[in-house]
Order: sequence, then C-alpha cells, then structure tokens
Amino acid sequence: MENKNLMRDVQKEIDSRNIQIDRVGVKGVSYPVILLDRDNKTQNTVAKISMSVMLPHEYRGTHMSRFIETLEEFYGRVSPSNLEAFTKRLCEKLDASESSVSFEFPYYFRKKAPVSKIESFSKCDIKLEASYAVNKKFDMVIGLALNVQTLCPCSKEISKFGAHNQRALVSLRVRCNGLVWFEELIDLIEKSASTPLFTLLKREDEKFITENSYENPKFVEDVIRDLALKLDNEDKILWYSANVTSFESIHNHDAFAEIERDKTL
Repeated sequence: MENKNLMRDVQKEIDSRNIQIDRVGVKGVSYPVILLDRDNKTQNTVAKISMSVMLPHEYRGTHMSRFIETLEEFYGRVSPSNLEAFTKRLCEKLDASESSVSFEFPYYFRKKAPVSKIESFSKCDIKLEASYAVNKKFDMVIGLALNVQTLCPCSKEISKFGAHNQRALVSLRVRCNGLVWFEELIDLIEKSASTPLFTLLKREDEKFITENSYENPKFVEDVIRDLALKLDNEDKILWYSANVTSFESIHNHDAFAEIERDKTL
C-alpha cells in the first residue's frame, strides 16, 4: 500500500503564470445546519453553501476537501454570530489570506391567523454572506426575502367596486453591529406592507385580511419608504439595501422600488 505521506501535493506545486485567483472553492454544497431560533432556541434546516478563498499566484491549486472539513468542524454551530470564526478558520485551514462564504436556506416561523388565532408555519428565504481578510475587518450581510400583499391606492380611488391587489416580494439585505433576529426583520417587513401573508386562514381571517388591506392601500413606493423609516430607527442596523417587487395582477409587467442606505456615513 502506498504511503499517503509520500504522495505528491499537486495543489501546492509552484505555478509560473503569475496570476492570483480572487476566489476558488466549492459551491452548491447541500448540508444540514442548526440555526438559532428566537422562539424555539434552535431550528434544523438544509443550506446550499458556497465557500472560497483567495489563491496566491505561486500556488497551482487549493485543497478542496478542506472546505468540507471546516464545515464538519462547525456542524451544529452555524449562525450569524460565529461566521467570523468560520471564515477565519477557512483561512487557517487553507493557508489563505482571504475567505468568503454564503449560506442560503429556508427559515420557518409560526404565525397566528388574525381572528381565529389558528397557527401554521410560514417561510422566508435567508442568505448569509460573510468574508474575512487577514489584517482587515470581517464583513457579513444578512439577506431575507419574504412575500407580502399590496393593494393599489390608485385602483381603490378610481374604482366603483374594490381594488386590485397582488403578492409582492420584499428582499432585504442588512449589515448589523449586534444580534438581530430573523424574526425582527420579518416583523419590520410585514408591518410595512398592506397586509402579511398567512399559510392557514379560516373564513373570518380572510374577511379581516381582505378588509384590512383595503383600508391600508400601498404602492411599492409606500412599502419601501415605510420599511426604510423603520430600518433608519433600528440602531443595530448600519447599512441596508431593500427591494420591493409587486407581481402585478392587472398588468403583464411587475413594479419595483429600491433603496440603499449606509447609516454610518
């Protein structure tokens, strides 16, 4: 049997082309993760993960297996609070000066219907993006995408009966200086819409939501401005980028609005 200690380390061979690679790594890794959950302490989900490092010009390649080894080291401890340790460990493990990761996963939370109070699960999509560079600061962005409902103020004003309404997608990315629960961001988004969405509703709930959204009409411009005001008032949020896209029910196109703010400037 060949002694593995005598095997050539092909990745560490010197490369003569003198070209640094900004990012090299693995992506599309499907992996179970355990998250911190504000209401239930922890939550199990499955993430799609990308991990990369900067490769110096003198190295031919990196050791791809070490990305998965690092992931195994952190099994059960993946959360926004320890991604700095994770990215630092990638640098150590792969002898790199820079690393970056992204975790994309569904996040589930319980919601009560507004009248019947019956509970069901709702879902949003989370993306954590983090990067670390030796002798530079760690950076992390929390991304969240959530469906809500908008009811058109113009349609309500000009129509004799009713008003058109539609599902809208709010995509939010934030940088924070402390712990911000996913549920906190969800609450800010839902309070900015005409009405939240629910998985399970009884007739009395549908009546309430229909009438409530009619009394709370909003353009995409209204939703994103209301959300921006709420984000501006959150001291822990340092930077945000928000997008609201309304999937129009009476048009063959969508409407959208975007705001980006750096509160540290």
